[in-house]
Amino acid sequence: MVAADLSTSASPPLSTRRERWAWYLYDFGNSAYAAVVLLAVYSAYFQGGVVGGPEGTRLWGLSVGLAMLVVALTAPVLGAIADFSGAKKRLLFFYTLMTVLFTGLLFFARPGQVLIGMVAFILAEIGYRSGQVFYNALLPEIARPEEIGRVSGAGWAIGNVGGILCLLIILPLIVFIDNNFVIRLSLVITAIFFALSSLPLFLWLPERATRRSLPPGETYVSIAASRLRRSVRTTRRFKEFLKYMGAFIVFDGGIIMALDFAAIIGAVLFGLDQQQLILFVIIVQITNVFGAFFFGWLVDRLGGKQSLILSLLVMLVVVIWLYFNRTALGFFFIGALAGVGMAGAQSVSRAMVALFSPPGRSAEFYGFFAMGGRASSFIGPAIYGFIAAEAALWYQAQGQSAGTAEQLGQRIAILAIAVFLALGLILLTFVNERAGRAAALKAEAEPRPAPALDLPGA
Repeated sequence: MVAADLSTSASPPLSTRRERWAWYLYDFGNSAYAAVVLLAVYSAYFQGGVVGGPEGTRLWGLSVGLAMLVVALTAPVLGAIADFSGAKKRLLFFYTLMTVLFTGLLFFARPGQVLIGMVAFILAEIGYRSGQVFYNALLPEIARPEEIGRVSGAGWAIGNVGGILCLLIILPLIVFIDNNFVIRLSLVITAIFFALSSLPLFLWLPERATRRSLPPGETYVSIAASRLRRSVRTTRRFKEFLKYMGAFIVFDGGIIMALDFAAIIGAVLFGLDQQQLILFVIIVQITNVFGAFFFGWLVDRLGGKQSLILSLLVMLVVVIWLYFNRTALGFFFIGALAGVGMAGAQSVSRAMVALFSPPGRSAEFYGFFAMGGRASSFIGPAIYGFIAAEAALWYQAQGQSAGTAEQLGQRIAILAIAVFLALGLILLTFVNERAGRAAALKAEAEPRPAPALDLPGA
């Protein structure tokens, strides 16, 4: 029903129903990784089991930050190479394989084995975040501009169903066999789930971009450097995209902090055990599905900017409520509302890039999108982990018990999330979506130089 509805537009669809479902199913497995590794299981296990105490929060933030930094540095170059060489699917396959392999290797992260726990996670996270660059860049190849919001929202919603299903698979194991072995086994199950869900995309969805031959004396790296230099020189033509990226870099830091530290906040502030954390994330994922469909529908009616503003306002309410909340039950209600707001912020952000990207340069623009997002995602988690750990140490020095000091440190760090969201929201108000779309269409209509001259910087 979803795919049939999304194919309805004034123009013939760019892709078949099977091809769209292949794209959706990749998100189905991709979201299982996010649900288990980032949200429900591994983050809390790493913080409390592998490391322990405020230092666990600090090292978790550092691990997330390091992975994001690598992606920020490599994504623009790889995005430009993918556009020129028609290699989105091949690069996506490489990073998917990387994620699956190192997620499975998290099984060997036993309590006290911090190095294994950090290195395997950082490599899995690099694969996960880098893969998103090329997965997202396929969106304009399967959906027309007037349906991008709905297709992006549907992918997000169906993806969250995958996260829920994977959590429901591992929940009985953790309920009936409550030990570290089962927690580590759940990471292997997640890796297999992701691998199987990604197969339809590689089997059914063709690479539509044309692969061009390298000119004499050129390499893919020199081509990418040339394309990026050209992009930097011509960014004045895409002012709204740049303004949007400035806002995104700030508010996405807040979104990533809320996402990556949710389980740690639940465990430290409200005493949730592993089973309760899984139930919490299932609730978040369910409301995330509704949020993705709602905001996907809203984008095609109100536009991306207005939809994004609404989602960020919802997230600000969530963070303020979280700061003042004192009960585990309240935390579950907060999670339900956060699922709606987070789905909107993340799925609409992805759709906005497609709307601002000139045809034929989607991977390049999504590379910049990833660079900006991962830069903020490096800064955000690192700041959260630092504030939480240092504040806990300060409170402990003032005579508070270790447990109370850790809780107070988490509450202070929560305020940093609100600051990032509020500043990003303010910057977003200066973006002119209509002008950004017009700039992309103008770039499409302009004649291109002759191929022989265009190749080094095409």
